Amino acid sequence: VAAQNSRKRKLNAILNLEEDVYNLQIQKESLKKEHSQCSRSIGRMKQKLNNLYRDIFSRLRDDQGKPVNSCQYVIHCSNDGSVFIIPKHLVKSEQKQGNEKEQKQK
Repeated sequence: VAAQNSRKRKLNAILNLEEDVYNLQIQKESLKKEHSQCSRSIGRMKQKLNNLYRDIFSRLRDDQGKPVNSCQYVIHCSNDGSVFIIPKHLVKSEQKQGNEKEQKQK
């Protein structure tokens, strides 16, 4: 009887593990689909952002009426909703300072 109960417990454990494996496989497939959808969505958003960026820079003019060079400037949006055009070399130095502050806080 003890051996029979042991075999029964072992069989139940195996069946539970097989069910867990099946459920995890279903979950894995679901997560793969979700990841794929998110990746496509991110790609579409990046494309829209690039189009918007190009459109904005195509309309911008400097004080002399010449087009603003998108290679030299970036669009910066502040927390209060203000939008600025900033030279790239200033942004890079600000990012370095921000990264140094974050590392110090850690």
